[in-house]
Amino acid sequence: MNTTNHYNDIFCRRLKQARLTSGLSQKRLGIAAGIDEFVASTRINRYEKGVHEPGTEIVQKLAEVLRVPLAYFYAEDDDLAELMLIFLRLTKHEREDVLKYAKSK
Repeated sequence: MNTTNHYNDIFCRRLKQARLTSGLSQKRLGIAAGIDEFVASTRINRYEKGVHEPGTEIVQKLAEVLRVPLAYFYAEDDDLAELMLIFLRLTKHEREDVLKYAKSK
């Protein structure tokens, strides 16, 4: 298995999922992440299709705009990716409770 392609496939799928969940168009996401408005839609489309792979700085900006952790884009396990999103929505106290529970197992 080619690890680079595997993680790129995961990134493409997660980027599109997060964008659709956020209700942003490719163009709006690209512009919000600091990509020139004239190429924003095309660039995001190429990231989602795996034609181009964004650099770390762009991925971080995309994560910030989409309000997902950077690791979400690369989590191999779908349940783990979903758990990351759920964990982010919890209050500090709820996070502490979840961590306490998880550590007890």
